[in-house]
This record gives sequence, C-alpha cells and structure tokens, in this order.
Amino acid sequence: MRLIVGLGNPGREYEHTRHNIGFMVADELARRWSAPGWREKFGGQLTQLKEIVVLKPQEFMNVSGSAVQRTQAFYKIEPQETIVVHDEIDLPFGKLRIKVGGGHGGHNGLRSIIGNVGDAFIRVRCGVGKPDGGKERVTGHVLGGFSKVEQQELPFMIGGAADAVQLILDKGPTIAMNRVNADK
Repeated sequence: MRLIVGLGNPGREYEHTRHNIGFMVADELARRWSAPGWREKFGGQLTQLKEIVVLKPQEFMNVSGSAVQRTQAFYKIEPQETIVVHDEIDLPFGKLRIKVGGGHGGHNGLRSIIGNVGDAFIRVRCGVGKPDGGKERVTGHVLGGFSKVEQQELPFMIGGAADAVQLILDKGPTIAMNRVNADK
C-alpha cells in the first residue's frame, strides 16, 4: 500500500490559495486515475485505487499529522511508503523538488506530520515563492490567492507535481529525484 497526502486547509476561503497546492495535486491525481469519489474518513477526505490511498487532511494544516497517522495505521502503511505534496516558500513559483526525509523547514503541516509519524516520508515540494518583506508576510502569502501570472502557470505546476508523484510510484524516489530535481 502507498499513501499520497495532499496538504491544504479545509474550507472555501482557502480553496484557491498557495497553501492548498497539495489538495490541488491530490484532486488531479484522483482525476487522472479515475478514482472513486472522496469520502470522509480518519479526519480527512480520501479515495482509494487498488494499492494507493489518496488523503486530503481536513483538520487544518497545523494538525494534519493526526489524519496521516490514523490513515497509515488503518492501512498499515509505513512512512517510507507515504508521499506528501505541499507548498514550499523556499522554492520559486512553479519549481518542483522531491526530497526524502528531513526537517519541516518551518512548514506547520510537515511539523505536524513529523511529530505524528516521523520524518521518513517522501515529499513533493511545490514552489510558491517567498514574499517580499520578511517572515511577517509569509502567512498572508501562503494563505493568499495566486497572481494572474501564477494562475496561468498553476495548471503546469499541478500537472508536473502529479507527474512527479507518478514517477515516484513507478520508478522510486531516487530516480524521481534525479529527474525532477535536475535544473533544466
């Protein structure tokens, strides 16, 4: 079994924000795979396709690790078999990177997951850029909407992140990192 976690915040007010890029990628994967409809379970929305479970935690970003832990426990999925897709302010908008393990880098969703299941999971980091003006502007940036230019590029980033998840599933994280992380 494999678990794909798309991070975001529940609620319409967050639906089209940078922080919800993980939800957008999860929705794209479910669409591509013609997965059955989302159902509420373990504190999240999930869908399952054979040996793959896709989860969108619905308990807000800073406590999303609880839903991940409950889902892993029920399906007996190891952290190493879990892929977390999330926004990343330390990457320019549209840039994608794959990483295995590591710290949370100030990301509250990752902090929560690490606190609940450890850090051995695979991450698909989706660049949303860093705001000008320092740390006090980060919350407004990640909870804010996309600029007109970003809106035009967003489908490509979502598609690229979904491709990265598929590559991890098909070829493993090392090959996926070598392909996705190489600057083109």
